[in-house]
Amino acid sequence: MKYVPNAITLMRLVLIPIFAYVYLSEYENAPVYAVGIFLLAGFTDLLDGYLARKYNVVSIVGIVLDPLADKLMLLTALLCFVYKGIIPLPALIIMLVLEGALIVGGIYLYMHKTRDVVPAGKTGKAATVFFTVVVVLLILIPNHLFTQVLLWVALALKVISFTYYTKEFINGSIAAKKKNS
Repeated sequence: MKYVPNAITLMRLVLIPIFAYVYLSEYENAPVYAVGIFLLAGFTDLLDGYLARKYNVVSIVGIVLDPLADKLMLLTALLCFVYKGIIPLPALIIMLVLEGALIVGGIYLYMHKTRDVVPAGKTGKAATVFFTVVVVLLILIPNHLFTQVLLWVALALKVISFTYYTKEFINGSIAAKKKNS
C-alpha cells in the first residue's frame, strides 16, 4: 500500500498527454472521451490523497508530484483551448503565472526548510472544483458566452486563492526568520 498513492499520481501524469491527444483529435465523440479522461484524472487526485492519508503513507514524492500533476493537467487543458481558439491567450498566461509562482514558492519552501508546504485552503479547493467544472463545460460547449464568463470567474477565484497562498507563504517566511534569529 505504501506506493499505491504515488502510482495513482503517476497514472494521472500519464493521462495528461492522452487527454490532449484525444481532445485535439477529430474522432467522433472526442469531447466526451476527453471529459471522461479529465474527470478520471480528477478522481485519481481525490483517490491518491485519500489513500495516502488513510494509510499514513504520505511521501515527499507525493507531496511534490500531486499538485504538479494537477497543475499540468489544468494547464494542458487551457493550452488545448488556446490552440483551438476557444479561450484567449491571456487566460492561459494568467494561469501560467499563478501556477508557476505557486510551484516556485513550493520549491523555495522545500529547499529552505522554512516551513511545510502551504496546505490547500477552502478557497483553493473551491477554485479548483469550479475550474474543473468550467473545463468540462469548455470541452462540451466551447463557444457559448456562458462558459466564457465562467472561465473569467474561475480565473478570478484562482487569483483570490493565489492571494491566500501568497499571504501564507509570507507569514511562514517571516515566522521562520523570527524563529531562526
